[in-house]
Order: sequence, then structure tokens, then C-alpha cells
Amino acid sequence: MADGGIAKVNRTMTGGEWAMLLALSVLWGRSFFFTGIAVKELPPLTIVALRVGIAALMLYAVLWLLGLDLPRDRRVWRAFFGMGLLNNVIPFCLIVRGQTHIASGLAAILNATTPLFTVMVAHAFTKDETMTGNRLIGVVVGFLGVTLMIGADALKGIGTDVVAQLAVLAAAVSYAFAGVFGRRFARMGVAPIATAAGQVAASTLMLLPVALLVDRPWTLAPPSASAFAAIFGIAALSTALAYVLYFRLLASSGATNLLLVTFLIPVSAIVLGSLVLGERLAAKHFLGMSLIGAGLAAIDGRLLRRSPRGT
Repeated sequence: MADGGIAKVNRTMTGGEWAMLLALSVLWGRSFFFTGIAVKELPPLTIVALRVGIAALMLYAVLWLLGLDLPRDRRVWRAFFGMGLLNNVIPFCLIVRGQTHIASGLAAILNATTPLFTVMVAHAFTKDETMTGNRLIGVVVGFLGVTLMIGADALKGIGTDVVAQLAVLAAAVSYAFAGVFGRRFARMGVAPIATAAGQVAASTLMLLPVALLVDRPWTLAPPSASAFAAIFGIAALSTALAYVLYFRLLASSGATNLLLVTFLIPVSAIVLGSLVLGERLAAKHFLGMSLIGAGLAAIDGRLLRRSPRGT
């Protein structure tokens, strides 16, 4: 999986890249809201298949409007299927399996281990995303911030269903490998929007037969307008648009920087809940956000280098 030949990315991110990372965290944070509506009427695998399938159609339409086309090289399509497997099929199915047995708060904490695994995977399989002390400390501090924000009560479920917890952790590992694997598309010269379209198209081809076999959606009652709207939202915003940002950031910032988004998703969800739904923020939320900010600053390294004692 080593991917030499890509421009050096083990660096601080620009202001524009941080803005895209924040936007990505909001888009993926909203996916929990959309899924919460859709899952009341549709089974999980059907939701996932519709999510990637509709996103693929949307991205194809955008490519057509822009006068672009997907690559036809078999090597690129093999990479699309590999990325779809690591970034969609495996983690989506594992998370669905896990969340049927453990609380969403515990699942979110386990999912926030993604940057920890990414640091290790990137160190092992890349030449320009090697582990540094600041980066490792930053990941650990950020993870503690996520745990604090979600609440210690979520940790009470640890040990009650080990298989489900291992499933969510395995999904985090799959996301880590996907981040490193996906760096190759920049070397292949595939544009981010084409990479996003190819990945979700490949994911659809893999997931659709499974959803048809397991869920038998033709036997289900027709979903309501709100469920349709939720599916459209998760496909258009949390998948199609989100993956365009994902692959742009991956090409310029690297896997470790990109997957810091898992720290920001709880922050976005809680802030949106406060602004849109009027939910009150507790002291633990502000402290957790402070820890996440400190962790991100340590990983970015810019402030530390400006310190008189920084190296």
C-alpha cells in the first residue's frame, strides 16, 4: 500500500484546508440526523445502498454538466473498487452491525479512534506521513476531548457486547486504511470529483445486491416524504458533496490530517444542536472542544513551532 511519488503532505494545513475540514465535519455530522429519520422506516442496508447509489447518480450528472468523464483505465477502476470497499462497504456494514447492539454515544467514541489508527497505518505505509511525538500526543488529546464531549456515561457500555464494539473499531481501522489507500488517485491524475463519483459507483455495485438479498426492499411499505427527504439529504450533502471535499483534502493534506474530521464531527453536531434546536451546552462540551482544539493544534504543529521553545 506504500504510495511513493506523491508530493509531500506531512505538513501544516492552510486556512482553506482547515475550512474544508470543518465543512466536511458539518456534512458528515448531519448524516446522523438524516439517518435517524430514515432508519425509522427503512432497514439499514437499504439506506446505505440508496445513499451511495443516489450520490453516484448526482456526481455523474455533475461530471456531465462539467463536460468531464470518468477514467476508463482498468487500473483506476480497480482502485475505485478497493476504495469503495475500504471506505464504504466494510465500515458501513460494520457500523450498522455494531449500532444494533451498542449505544450511539459509545459507537461515536469508538469511531473517534480513526485518527489513532491512521497515524499508525500512515507511518507504516507512507514515506511522508511518519509519526511524530506532537502528532501522537495531539491525537490522544483530541480523542479524550471527544470522549468528554459525548460523556462518560457512554463508556458504561464497554464490555457488554464485545463483538459489536470490535465491529465499530474494525470500521475505524478500515477508514484508516482507506485514507492511505486513497492517496493514489492524486498520483493517477484523477480529479477529486471523478474519484468521488467512481468510488460511490463502485460501492453501489457492491452494496446493492447485498441490500436486495438481505432487506428485500420491494416487500417494505412505501417510505414517507420525510424519509425520502432524509435519504436525499444524506446522499446529496453527506455523501456526494462530502466526498468531493474528502478527496480534495486527501490529495493536498494527507490521510492523517484528513481523518481529524472524526474529532470535529461531535463538535459540529453539538454546536448545530445548540444553534438550530436550542439545546444548551454544558461545561463538559466547552472543555471537550478545548481539548480537541489543543489536539488539532499539536497535530498541525504551527503554534508549537512559533513558540520560543518549539523545535
